[in-house]
Amino acid sequence: MDTLPSAADIRSAALRIEGKAYKTPLLESPLLNERLGLRLLIKPETLQRTGSFKFRGAYNRISRIDKDMREGGVVAYSSGNHAQGVAAAAHMLAMPSLIVMPTDSPEIKVINTRAYGAEIVFYDRFGENREHIANTLVAQRGATLVRPFDDPLIIAGQGTVGLEMAEQARALDATLDTVLCPCGGGGLVGGSALALASESPQTKVYGVEPDGFDDTARSLEAGKILRIEPGSTSFCDALLTPEPGVLTFKINARHLAGMFSVSDAAVGEAMRVAFSYLKLVVEPGGAVALAALLSGTYDGRGKTVGIVLSGGNVDSDVFQKALKT
Repeated sequence: MDTLPSAADIRSAALRIEGKAYKTPLLESPLLNERLGLRLLIKPETLQRTGSFKFRGAYNRISRIDKDMREGGVVAYSSGNHAQGVAAAAHMLAMPSLIVMPTDSPEIKVINTRAYGAEIVFYDRFGENREHIANTLVAQRGATLVRPFDDPLIIAGQGTVGLEMAEQARALDATLDTVLCPCGGGGLVGGSALALASESPQTKVYGVEPDGFDDTARSLEAGKILRIEPGSTSFCDALLTPEPGVLTFKINARHLAGMFSVSDAAVGEAMRVAFSYLKLVVEPGGAVALAALLSGTYDGRGKTVGIVLSGGNVDSDVFQKALKT
């Protein structure tokens, strides 16, 4: 499982998830275009099954587990979106699932993960090692570990977001100059960059991280994988990965045009704009790409820019606070 995925793998994933994952639309707001001075094409994975892009990779991975290995089920670790994607895919394939989740996961993500039939084991993200806990459970149960991003089948599944964006932009007679993607572990932006390199090679792809959790940006600059500096906080819970994956780092080093980071304040503004202009509920981590554009961190004036709103699983109190700020 340490082989880098290809564009052909992403096309294979698209066939695998067809009829299971939703082909989310590519949205456009004339008022937002006018405000920003560009053409903005928005991929709302908030509308995806389980409320985030994560279902794509989870179904592509779990559906390929050999039938004689399915009885032991799957184990995953996640703050919530991968958890829901894995739980939903496993449920559809009649397999048991167990998810290792941090104690501070948003309540809505915990509730939904359980609703999809998963068993949950909680851990302290600041004092315990989730990979160690998951590996112990895999050994005990004879289960298959489904990693959140550093798996070629997961990356290929997430890359179907970029594949669809290229196809949908062509249908709109649009040429994407740039695509901005949220970046945690790097599977979404890496897979999408792979797809776009094949389907829309003129498109520059950038990843966006929360301030203080710019491990991918720092790693790419250093030419090696670096962990985040301790002590930072952010309400972008979906993107608080401590370091890039081995596979995602290699892909992103090869295909990304660059990285940006945004403040929580900018993310809150992006959540408000998505609600006001697009009538979409977007979670903090899902709004970082829009935040980079709105804040001027990325200057897209005069260009055709695609962004991914990667998820919409946000507790009501967090969302209300963002809207009122």
